[in-house]
Amino acid sequence: MSFTSAAFLLFLPVTFALYWLLRRHLRWQNGLLVVASYVFYGWWDWRFLLLILLTTVCSYASGLAIAQAEGHERRRRLLAAANIVLNLGILGVFKYFNFFAQNLEVLFGMVGLQADVPTLRLILPVGISFYTFQALSYTIDVYRRQLPATRDALAFFAYISFFPQLVAGPIERATQLLPQMARARTFNYAEATDGLRQMLWGFVKKMVVADTCAMAVDMVWAEPGQYSSLALAVGAVLFSMQIYGDFSGYSDIAVGCARLFGIRLMQNFHYPYQATNVADFWRRWHISLMTWLRDYVYIPLGGNRHGARRTALNTVLVFLVSGLWHGAAWTFVLWGLYHALLMATLRRRTLTMAGTFALVTLGWMLFRAPSVAAFGQYLTQLCTAGNLLNWHTLTLGKTALLWSLLLLTAEWLNRQRPHALDLPSHGLFGHRPVRWGLYYLLLALLLFCHGQQQAFIYFQF
Repeated sequence: MSFTSAAFLLFLPVTFALYWLLRRHLRWQNGLLVVASYVFYGWWDWRFLLLILLTTVCSYASGLAIAQAEGHERRRRLLAAANIVLNLGILGVFKYFNFFAQNLEVLFGMVGLQADVPTLRLILPVGISFYTFQALSYTIDVYRRQLPATRDALAFFAYISFFPQLVAGPIERATQLLPQMARARTFNYAEATDGLRQMLWGFVKKMVVADTCAMAVDMVWAEPGQYSSLALAVGAVLFSMQIYGDFSGYSDIAVGCARLFGIRLMQNFHYPYQATNVADFWRRWHISLMTWLRDYVYIPLGGNRHGARRTALNTVLVFLVSGLWHGAAWTFVLWGLYHALLMATLRRRTLTMAGTFALVTLGWMLFRAPSVAAFGQYLTQLCTAGNLLNWHTLTLGKTALLWSLLLLTAEWLNRQRPHALDLPSHGLFGHRPVRWGLYYLLLALLLFCHGQQQAFIYFQF
């Protein structure tokens, strides 16, 4: 079920009403969350539920087994490793098997060997990368003794499957979200109303900005040879805005939705296009993934504690993992390496916001490209094309640029607050009619743009 679907408009208020009717019964609340989350996730394909159920059961059982093996370090290590290998194995089969099989066949061909490597016809389950990493964090934290193993199965099932962040994050830590599932929640009117405002802003970023940009971007990428350098450059900028509006919009909806249920999720974006260098960008973009990779990959590898060369190698490995996490394609691998190179060479250098945005946008071109060859063609055309088609003939592109500029302006003006609709209580927005006038205007924009909706980009990851 997608946040932008008609089904969600019915699903959310019904779940919300039933949830708070059960406010005196924590186990019933958690049970409702699990059932609702499985309905939400199974809406795409009921078979997906089998995988998340397997991941949940094995991770819950491994936590208990690790706790029971206290005092036997070798057994604890083996139990943790077994669950990590199982979860990564499931992820690897569904997401990476065909990628490695096809490349192995190409490699054999390069050395003159004929190989018929089998491939699998598997549907990639929505959000598998997100809930797999969330399950891994629990096992690792229990093994590290940073979190006691839970015996509350309902709380654990709710932690893994909590529907607002299930399919596209934020990737929550067991240390942060699981305790919230294990204790009673009370309804907070101020939290809930601000959660609705954050959801509204997320819908605007997705449906007004990202989906409008998507139509222009798809036109340009469909036949880049038909467009001028200016049109291709603007197309690249619009994809930067599309992926930001799409992904951060989802995160805003997820965080705001969770607040309706008395649950606090971590902030996943902090105005990344206001960053003044590449390192600053990665502190602001997809925060839940980058902090996960820092804590569970970068620091265990040694972090920056063993000299410049080792630090550079660890950085490369982290961004390679980040690239592969996003998708099984060479474009994602090269995108990860590109950012590793930027981090190695420009980490300590302060740039302008425009300079940082330009470097990030070049990387997004590689991220968007259907293949490495297509990226090369787009980049070549961008650098050499004449005025084959004037951008001004594309009304859609101009509209997308306008919405993008309004988004960036709104977030710049409210950059000290968690989201752009967290309005100050003084000045112009201190007047209730002004605030509600803005809300109604944004709702009208959503209705106007509803017919052009696109799938969330990060559903494929």
